Amino acid sequence: MQVILLKDIKNLGKKYDIKKVADGYAQNFLIPQELAKPANSDAVAKIETIKKNEETKAENELKKIEILAEKIDGREIVIPAKITKDDKIYGSISKEKIAEILEKDGIKIDSKQIKLNSPIKEIGEFSVAIRFDHGLEAEIIISVIPE
Repeated sequence: MQVILLKDIKNLGKKYDIKKVADGYAQNFLIPQELAKPANSDAVAKIETIKKNEETKAENELKKIEILAEKIDGREIVIPAKITKDDKIYGSISKEKIAEILEKDGIKIDSKQIKLNSPIKEIGEFSVAIRFDHGLEAEIIISVIPE
C-alpha cells in the first residue's frame, strides 16, 4: 500500500514522502496514529501543492533573513556606560541589552540569536556574532565607552 507520510518517521521517510509499506503496517499503525494517509490521486495532488507552498515560503523567509543579515553585518553600536576607577563598568551588557538596543534601531533580533560568551563588563570594542536560521551569520561591533 502506498501512503503519504504526515510526519518524519525514523527509518521510513520525511514528511510528505510517498512510501510503499505493508498493508498491515499502514492500516494498523501509520494511519490510526495519524502518521500517514493513503496515497490516492487527490491526496498526492494536495501534497504537491502544499510542498510547493512551503518551498516558496522557505525561499521568501531566506531572502528576508539574508537582507537583515546584510543590513546589520559590520554595524557598530556605541553603548555609553558608567565606569569605576579601574575602567570596569557598573553592571554588565548582556545579550538582552544588545537585542533591546538593536530593536530601538528597528532591527528585531531574539537575544538567543546573539552569541556572547559572557556579558560585557569593561570598556572597549567587542565583536559579537548573530546567528540566523538557514546557517546565516552576521557580526556587529559593540563599543562600550565611558559616560
